[in-house]
Amino acid sequence: MNRQEAKKRLEKLREVINRQRYLYHVLDRPDISDEAHDSLKHELWKLEQQFPDLVTPDSPTQRVGGEPLDKFKKVEHRVPMLSIEDVFSEEELQDWEEYLKRLSADKAGLFAQEQFEYFAELKIDGFAVSLVYRDGVFARGATRGNGQVGEDVTQNLKTIESIPLKLGLGEDGLGEDGPSPGWARTVLAQPEVEVRGEVYMEKKAFERFNEERKKRGEELFANPRNLAAGSIRQLDPKLAASRPLKFMAYDLVTALGQARHSEEHALLRTLGFKTDDTAKRCEDLAEVVSYWKEVGKKREQLPFHIDGIVAQVDSNVLFEKFGVAGKGYRAIRALKFAGKQGVTKLLDIQVRVGRTGAVTPVAILEPVQVGGVVISRATLHNEDEIKRLGVKIGDTVVVERAGDVIPAVVRVIEDLRTGSERAFRMQEVCPMCKSKLILPRGEVIRRCPNTKCMAKRREYLYHFVSKKAFDINGLGPRITDQLMEQGLVQDAADLFALTAGDLVPLERFAAKSAANLTGAIRRSKRISLARFIYALGIRHVGEETAADLAERWESLGKLQRASKEELEQVRDVGSVVAKSIGDWFAQKENKDFVERLQKAGVVIQNPKYKIQNRKLAGKTFVLTGTLGTMTREDAKEKIRALGGEISESVSRKTAYVVAGETPGSKLEKAKELRVRILTEKEFLAML
Repeated sequence: MNRQEAKKRLEKLREVINRQRYLYHVLDRPDISDEAHDSLKHELWKLEQQFPDLVTPDSPTQRVGGEPLDKFKKVEHRVPMLSIEDVFSEEELQDWEEYLKRLSADKAGLFAQEQFEYFAELKIDGFAVSLVYRDGVFARGATRGNGQVGEDVTQNLKTIESIPLKLGLGEDGLGEDGPSPGWARTVLAQPEVEVRGEVYMEKKAFERFNEERKKRGEELFANPRNLAAGSIRQLDPKLAASRPLKFMAYDLVTALGQARHSEEHALLRTLGFKTDDTAKRCEDLAEVVSYWKEVGKKREQLPFHIDGIVAQVDSNVLFEKFGVAGKGYRAIRALKFAGKQGVTKLLDIQVRVGRTGAVTPVAILEPVQVGGVVISRATLHNEDEIKRLGVKIGDTVVVERAGDVIPAVVRVIEDLRTGSERAFRMQEVCPMCKSKLILPRGEVIRRCPNTKCMAKRREYLYHFVSKKAFDINGLGPRITDQLMEQGLVQDAADLFALTAGDLVPLERFAAKSAANLTGAIRRSKRISLARFIYALGIRHVGEETAADLAERWESLGKLQRASKEELEQVRDVGSVVAKSIGDWFAQKENKDFVERLQKAGVVIQNPKYKIQNRKLAGKTFVLTGTLGTMTREDAKEKIRALGGEISESVSRKTAYVVAGETPGSKLEKAKELRVRILTEKEFLAML
């Protein structure tokens, strides 16, 4: 193929791929398979490799590129990204409309209104960003920041498939209810166009993402919003590209003379952006309230998290005339849903050191009841989240039980500040060992690098004796702390040297309880290879990965000698996990630790999952819900003993989903993918 032929083919490929992006992400009706789409993208990539001078900035291949940045550049917003004031009831919404009516009357009757028309749409719980297009091509993306100045995150935003790299004239939204083609062409003719919206992650994608992290033994994200924000505000575009992020547009900032916001909203869709399908123009406030209530009933069925709706005066002329008050526009409000939230005082911010050295801030709260549970601590995730929230010690804060499980600080009530609040400054040294903390490239959490840090050792011990590891009955956090404080245990290997005589003098111990604990420690010495690998606490190696490694290598010695390339052949083990495993076994301190365990009498059974027969070979199972006849751990063991495999997420490769009582979202995913679902009775019959 000569250069001229290549140029024509490249133009055609880009046109087809961009059209497929529009059909998939905007209209939700792709007309070719994912495999065919991938094949087109691969052909495009190969051609551009042959003719690098023909690569264009808006080519689909340019979504991921470049090395990690050292830092983000600051970006000043031409039009400030202001906040939206919240209301929580129909009465507050009516008060807002009365306020607008009084305000319009006070303006000497210049735009006095008896009734307003509104535009209402979902308030996605995502991360707000601004996109700037120059001559129709995506040129810059920025975070909201403080509303006046944000950060340039262009390279990360380029990785999101639902953000068009080039504005185009789509087929949707044109007609009686949408903008005319002329309006769209007017936008395309502008030298610069700004669009704003939310970066978010769908619920199911978030669950799958966290399941994968759990398998690798990594810290889990509390909610999709934090994951979206963290993905955009880290320095490596390749990391952002690996996460299933989406973008939904809600505002065309560039003023082109449209009379209504509803017209701009339709125009966004025409230009290639995904927008809220449920959004509607409301003739009066009663219709807004009706929309809010309707959304509230079906919010759990939506594919993404929302925390309310946004309603604004639809007329652009009126919207501008009402102007700004404080940090937000007068003519727009966020109507929130009542969640499992409570208001309390933030007494202090402490930092916790995890077993891998992760240093995370924790809010210490005045006890408050949230969703029927008394909360006295809540996560603040990382220092970026503290900056985003603007949290100070002494603040009155809103606490939410995210997902009914993890309490989190979600908002500061700044109006209740007294002036006595204190800013929090993240420590630069470990609170336990005083080692200087490090911030690995591409991460947002600082870590303690000291392998002898007592805080890390304590958390490591908790992990080592846990149910999925050595499972030492009776050895909980309080007794573990006591053993460390008395100097009886420095690391996990010391546990196996304990005698009843060491324990009897300690508080809460007598001869019988001391004998019980030493007996439990002695019984735990016989352990499967999979549990042993998991107990080692290697970063990124969770329960499932440990089981896969144990099945691949029949002894610890063989695993220790495995090359990076061999490790990468194991399911769900990529280059990062393989490097982590190799690095762990390469450290002399870790080799000595394993040797001490073996000298103390720890016997690694070889292997745990001795295959009885291969009747389930090649079959992948997913378990969901509570089983009545056995624990899920027992069920997993039986499956592996018959040659089957376990996965934490449902995919087209899943053979069976075993559904017990109160199954979770995995059951719905199985139905969606038409994976065979087994009752517990059917599962037992299969065994």
